[in-house]
Amino acid sequence: MRATTGMPPRTATAPPAPAAVQSGEAVRAADRGGARAATPPAHAVLIVVAVAAGVVAQGGYYPAGRILVCALALAAAGVARWAGRRGDGPASQTPDHARWLLLAAAALGLWTVLRAALAALPPHGTGEAVLPSLAALATLAGFVAVPVVTRRLTAPHREWLAGAVLAVGALIAVSAWAGVAWRLSRLAIRVDGRLWRGASTLTYQNATAALLVMLAVLAIARRAGAPRDPYRAAVGYLLLVGVGAAASRAGFLALGVGLLALALLAGVLATARRLVAPLLGAAVAVGALTPSFPVHDPARPGLALAGLLVGAGIAVGPALLAGRLPRWVGLASAVAGAAGAALVLPRLVPADALHAVLASRANLASEGRTGALHAAMKLVEANPVTGTGVGLARFAWPTADGNMSIALYVHNEYAQLLVDLGAIGLALLAAVLGAVVLFTRGGRRYPQTPGVRAGAIGGLLAFAAHSGFDFLWHIPVLPLVAALLVGLAGPGATEEPIPETKEEEQ
Repeated sequence: MRATTGMPPRTATAPPAPAAVQSGEAVRAADRGGARAATPPAHAVLIVVAVAAGVVAQGGYYPAGRILVCALALAAAGVARWAGRRGDGPASQTPDHARWLLLAAAALGLWTVLRAALAALPPHGTGEAVLPSLAALATLAGFVAVPVVTRRLTAPHREWLAGAVLAVGALIAVSAWAGVAWRLSRLAIRVDGRLWRGASTLTYQNATAALLVMLAVLAIARRAGAPRDPYRAAVGYLLLVGVGAAASRAGFLALGVGLLALALLAGVLATARRLVAPLLGAAVAVGALTPSFPVHDPARPGLALAGLLVGAGIAVGPALLAGRLPRWVGLASAVAGAAGAALVLPRLVPADALHAVLASRANLASEGRTGALHAAMKLVEANPVTGTGVGLARFAWPTADGNMSIALYVHNEYAQLLVDLGAIGLALLAAVLGAVVLFTRGGRRYPQTPGVRAGAIGGLLAFAAHSGFDFLWHIPVLPLVAALLVGLAGPGATEEPIPETKEEEQ
């Protein structure tokens, strides 16, 4: 919703605009200085704590972790509203941006409760849908709580929030890499008896990939605010390495979607300049990690560590050289370093290890997902309008050897919601997504640190794509991070909205 009604046109005789809205360059300068000096408010800190607690508590999948994550998010929203009423800091000037999101989410939550109640009615009623429905409500409440917090944050505080969550993501990425390199069962998972894959403390490799992809797109975009900052280059590099360590095919697809969206929003050349060095460095690091993936081959942690360090040099080197030498020298050095590594790695990585990884990951075959999706469509045919109720469906299908497989999830959140809540639930989900679009559109006219908004939108689209291949919404920390991206892309606290600008201002 645009808040332009009643505002006088900006003319040469109008009073001077606040520093944050005078020009794009002024916004950049103010954000870079303010992000260092500003003390983050308590509600921003609580969001970071919620994300950190979620990734440590296996994504919040189990009840104790879910309660903790959602309670922290709701507490952050409560503190933000309380601070706004007390007048501690600026408040968002456009509450309607969040109102539609709250209303749409409330409608979806109400139908979830009503469907659970219908499932409990006699003569064949069961109360088994009650707890799963409450879990879904808690996740939904945490999702809508985060934009309530971010719309009360100024640009420097939003920049701090983005940086803090990216730092948490970088630690998760390193732990996923280490889990594969050293075969640490707490940080990596043996999948199908063939490969070790990085899972970090989330203990599910595809969830780890989903988290790291969202943050990697944001980290690459955020380099626009400080292209010479080696720390930002290193964070983006580590997140990409973590995505490679998770070895999720859907994660790689989602990363491509996010980067494509970023290129469309921020410009192809600008995105390429920020991406080339970290991506080349990550390719070298993951290449050196390849011998440690196959279960039946010995781990090579020494090679993996050497590759990580060489990759870091390739990723961070151009940022360190920026300002001292022409830009092309830094990029050329990254390309040369990656080319040299490409010549050396084939001699160090056994061919059978590479073949094992490609045989497992370089295809789109997934019998389990295909079978579960077919089973889901049969359940939809039986209950097309109201669904079966949250948590009641079981998906069974025959396997090639004549046995039966049973799964709790479709591995496609859109199909899962259609099974659980029917066409009514799917329509209400569309309303929530529409409200998210309206909220993020409202952020076009507010001062943002360069790159943050474009990166947040790219990360959201990546998460939306990945959600079609896994049960990501059942792991609360992932919707929580997605909600953070919604908030970063949407409006924030400022004295007045700024005029509409091109995406370059992002």
